[in-house]
Amino acid sequence: MTQEPVGITTRPLQQDPPPASSSPRLRPNKLGVIAIAFFAIAAAAPMAAVVGASPVLFSASGPGTPVIYVIAALLVALFSVGYLRMSQHITNAGGFVAYMAKGLGNKWATGGAGIAILTYLSLQVGLWSQFGVFAQLLVEGLTGISLPVYFWIAALLAVVTGLTMRGVDASLKVLGVLILGEAFAVAALVVSLVAQKGLGIFTFEGFTGSSVFGPGLGISLLFAFACFTSFEATVVFAEEAKNPRRTIPRAAYFVIAFIGIFYTISTWAISGAIGIDNIQTVATENPAGMVFDLAESSAGYWLNLTMQILVVTSFLAMLLGLANMFSRYLFSLGRAGALPAKLSTVSKTGAPHFAGLVNGLVILAIISIFLLAGADPITTVFAWFVALGTAGFITILLVTSAAIVVFFARNRMRDNLWVTVIAPSLSFLAFIVIGYLTLDNYDALLGGAGGVARWLLLGIPLFFVAGIARGAQKPSINFAAVIG
Repeated sequence: MTQEPVGITTRPLQQDPPPASSSPRLRPNKLGVIAIAFFAIAAAAPMAAVVGASPVLFSASGPGTPVIYVIAALLVALFSVGYLRMSQHITNAGGFVAYMAKGLGNKWATGGAGIAILTYLSLQVGLWSQFGVFAQLLVEGLTGISLPVYFWIAALLAVVTGLTMRGVDASLKVLGVLILGEAFAVAALVVSLVAQKGLGIFTFEGFTGSSVFGPGLGISLLFAFACFTSFEATVVFAEEAKNPRRTIPRAAYFVIAFIGIFYTISTWAISGAIGIDNIQTVATENPAGMVFDLAESSAGYWLNLTMQILVVTSFLAMLLGLANMFSRYLFSLGRAGALPAKLSTVSKTGAPHFAGLVNGLVILAIISIFLLAGADPITTVFAWFVALGTAGFITILLVTSAAIVVFFARNRMRDNLWVTVIAPSLSFLAFIVIGYLTLDNYDALLGGAGGVARWLLLGIPLFFVAGIARGAQKPSINFAAVIG
């Protein structure tokens, strides 16, 4: 519950109209702290990030990489201070869009909804393309059977879409097994490194100013920050949470802490085991095999093989988490009237089944167009769409930060200046800087393939304007339909 200000006069919050009894609802009182955290952690793909993203950070920042993850976690935590305080006034599957509506009004919210659609579709398209390559390589290496990348994408996309349409119960059972497997495998790597080389691998000698704040800071911070993009899932599942006023903040801080500690400890151990003087060179020369080679040398082939398998399943868990989250986004936008109302239908299990189906079909259509036209699944589809999704996500965070600042100012909430003024304002300024870093390092996000891919950035303002136009064309859009 929100505490009342002491000694300060405040203007009462404007009350949103009560929801109509016929308004579609997701099944309430379904998810606890751990269940919601599972979706957010799965979407962060811890194993895939350690194997795939950490070499990029090591290549850019060397032994300073663990500190970069700490900085990213602190920035997300800073944003969450005002974000979660504002969540006490919102219970809506619309995530950041609901916050924009509450703080900046429906026009900005419909514009933000356009960016959110572009962002999450782009991220899913890019990540599905990368998953297809990893799945093909794993199966071919284990069995000798070589099937097209497109086959693995289409087959597993159908499975993930089916689980999403069935509801959270089916997804949670799969996510629980996959996340525990990832956590135990990385823990086994860290333990084996300590057993082999001793606790001396956790050295502070590499945490120098030149490593942390050197030329690679911009790209390192972007890749580290991208590992936290899933924490929005904690509020997207608010309507299905048990006692959301308490569950959502606890789940959010649990996710931020878990992801931050997971990446910091694992990269710290990897850096120390390889050597703080060698880690940057090794990561640059052998980014794909660095972690696998380390696993085999410290624990044997069994850990190497286990991690190769879990990287692929980690992608599946991530894509299942993103599909569940984005289907709820589409559901809330359909219910608000920003998108067709059909998207707001729910199944007997309370799942947004039609939205989940649409999400799967749109992703398959986009990937089909690119891959069947001969585009490379990594250097084109993955690089282009994940870079666009990352830029879109940071844009959403910037607009949401502004909405939080305006919300507290408009309602004169000053009972805790750190929560309602200082932290939200600092967060807004921080995302301006991160936005600049995104544009400045965009070629690096693209893997060095700029050119035509940079033009995709125009999608962000175009989708924003399209959202604004949709709001102007349909003033009956109501993001407060099921906002607390």
